[in-house]
Amino acid sequence: MVDKPAGPTSHDVVDRVRRALGTRRAGHTGTLDPFATGVLPVCLGKATRLARFLTGTDKTYRATLRLGFATNTDDLTGDPLGPPRAVEVSPEALDRACRALTGPLMQAAPAFSAKWVKGRRAYDLARVGIEAPRPVSPVTVHHIEVLGHEKDLIEIEVRCSAGTYVRALARDLGEALGTGGHLVPLRRTVSGPFTMSEAVAWDEIGPEARITAMAHLLPEMPAVTVTEPGLEALRHGRALDARLVAAGFPAAPPPPRLRVLDHAGNLIAVAVPQGFETPGPGLTLEPVLHPDIVLVD
Repeated sequence: MVDKPAGPTSHDVVDRVRRALGTRRAGHTGTLDPFATGVLPVCLGKATRLARFLTGTDKTYRATLRLGFATNTDDLTGDPLGPPRAVEVSPEALDRACRALTGPLMQAAPAFSAKWVKGRRAYDLARVGIEAPRPVSPVTVHHIEVLGHEKDLIEIEVRCSAGTYVRALARDLGEALGTGGHLVPLRRTVSGPFTMSEAVAWDEIGPEARITAMAHLLPEMPAVTVTEPGLEALRHGRALDARLVAAGFPAAPPPPRLRVLDHAGNLIAVAVPQGFETPGPGLTLEPVLHPDIVLVD
């Protein structure tokens, strides 16, 4: 996990990790814009196969919004969309605007985003001046806490679902306040189970850097421990019945997925329960854990 500085892209961070650790198998789990900083989890080796589970987790950000005008990118890198407006925002109006943007929302993506529009990336269309409908996606903003407010600057902490654009949130907050607004600094402090306390600084990336073991990933999934025959079954991609599980075999209804551990507590697979539903008349089903991802050779 890297504490990304302002400037490099998320892909630049992954390239630096690859070179420093001498590995080709690396990938990040949630893009940060170049001007943004903070927690960027980077998966290595077999852990890259778990990236899809880590990408979809909640995130927490600290952000500063500048009121008075919007930009075409919804952040400090863009061009103003109009002349600056006077900013006189009361604490009560700010509280109302934050509450209105909390909860399940249908959020319009920024004009400059990686969303697909008519077969092209939105930012490709925006760069050549083609106006196109902005893709709208369901997101959840769990909370917005105002940390500071002075003149045209507002500092907030946001906890939100994956896929939420904080710069779009800044845009919408500015619109709700009637002043326009855009995102200035942005720092991600939490990404799923990862926090700043575990992140490695940019200049500390190297063989000596602290790496989180796979056994500590996906703690939200219940775990089962396999027997030695169960371990062999996984190596051949076979499903696990209750006889191949030493501990933790679920009862009905089971969770959507489970972590599979060996006797030493190492994460060796992610499995999907099958056959736990009530069978029809005259039918029998044997509950099994079907390997979705196998991490053991």
